[in-house]
Amino acid sequence: MQETHDGNQPSAEDRTQDPGGDLTGVTRSAFGRAVHRYSIPNVLTTIRIVLIPIFVWLLVAAGPLDGTRELDTALRWWALFAFCLLMITDQLDGHLARKYEVITDYGKLADPIADKALMISAMVTLNILGDLWWWVTVVIVVRELGITVWRMVLARRGKVVPASKGGKLKTVLQTLAIAMVLAPLPDWTDWITIPLVLLAVAVTVVTGIQYLLDSRNRSDS
Repeated sequence: MQETHDGNQPSAEDRTQDPGGDLTGVTRSAFGRAVHRYSIPNVLTTIRIVLIPIFVWLLVAAGPLDGTRELDTALRWWALFAFCLLMITDQLDGHLARKYEVITDYGKLADPIADKALMISAMVTLNILGDLWWWVTVVIVVRELGITVWRMVLARRGKVVPASKGGKLKTVLQTLAIAMVLAPLPDWTDWITIPLVLLAVAVTVVTGIQYLLDSRNRSDS
């Protein structure tokens, strides 16, 4: 007797595919199918890019922490909230893309652009306001863009050097440091903010050097 299709069984489109395109039989949840169908990670990345100018406007409108113009504390807190929200979407879209296998050419291009655009926009705006040292931004931007270019060179050579755990620590420290500078906190908190900024810069440089060494070792092997 021929077996009929059970309506409770997953259809072909509900099953994930392996890299070769064969159905694995692993079912996605309704949420997972929606994430995959509507490319939610790409949507979050696009939203992040669109909202960066709004974050910058909030920060500029709030004014510097210590300057001739009076600080709008409420707007400064809103700028901090916007920055944290955008950083959360950065982690969220990456998690969803990996978990539900939403890997697209757009995501590969737009996600790193969005990440660096947010961090660089925050630092440069803080520089202009006088709330962050320019040399901090120069060191971090040179490292980030330099490693990005080097990674592209390696990719053209068919070599992939994964980011280390130190890279994740670097991202966390940069985020915390910028968040502390953004927050309109009392002056006594500088003893927390300044060491945190210096630590973020140090880890940024060290992890950049480590990445170059790792890529060289892989090239020699």
